Amino acid sequence: MNRRAKTLLVLALVAVVGMAFRVSWNALRDVARAIGADGTAATLYPFVVDGLMALALVAALVLTGEARRFALRVLAAYTLASLVLNYVHGLVPDLHAKSIDWTRLADWDPANWALVLLATSLPVGSIYFGSDLVAKVLHHQPSIEPNAQESTQTVANQSTAEQAEPLAGQSGPGAELGSSPTAPIEPIEARPIAVAAAESTRPRRATGRVPQAARSTRPVRTEAELLAEARSLTESWPVEKLTGEGIRKALRTSPVKARVVREALKAERERDAIAGVAG
Repeated sequence: MNRRAKTLLVLALVAVVGMAFRVSWNALRDVARAIGADGTAATLYPFVVDGLMALALVAALVLTGEARRFALRVLAAYTLASLVLNYVHGLVPDLHAKSIDWTRLADWDPANWALVLLATSLPVGSIYFGSDLVAKVLHHQPSIEPNAQESTQTVANQSTAEQAEPLAGQSGPGAELGSSPTAPIEPIEARPIAVAAAESTRPRRATGRVPQAARSTRPVRTEAELLAEARSLTESWPVEKLTGEGIRKALRTSPVKARVVREALKAERERDAIAGVAG
């Protein structure tokens, strides 16, 4: 549906709701006069009942969870109360007079007492429930979807080198899952770019040599040693788990060496698979 059609639909809905409110306003105003309200109070009485219905509907669209169910219960209660008072207005002919003074809403005393209690309690309930709904809307915090949280956490956990461009012959981040390689991308010649920046005259501080005691005592492992260690660690891993980040964490090595070991392990598994099929 285009924007113009939506606008026309909203305008038609506003017109229908406005006419319905005018009909209900006539009945609720007469009921308010019958229970002793003056002219001004009787004129404002329909806004107290039907107005809270509109407020509860808007709150139900904004809130979630238990607060939304509360707004729906308020909407249902005031809709039912407005329906009852409109129904009583249609049954009692005395309420249709031009000058209405205090009168009974029903011939049976218990029914009259119940209807008067209902009509007089609606303004008080509108104050309480309306204030509560506004407070709930103002303090409402929209919840974050779990999928968005997981996606953000996954991206944060990946190393910078793992998010960088893949090795030659792979199409992108999905190449680790065994996607078919694409045609290699031709290198683009680097063009010098003139940078108009003044060189800093501030001398750089000499850092000096790192003390021997502060240097790492762990020996540097060769690629063969890393590959042998990776074979034993990833022997039970499925092919999908052979990622550069996983191997880097397992071996505690650099991302570059981890990717080299990953490609070697995948190549070995492919050769084993082909040999198994041929045998």
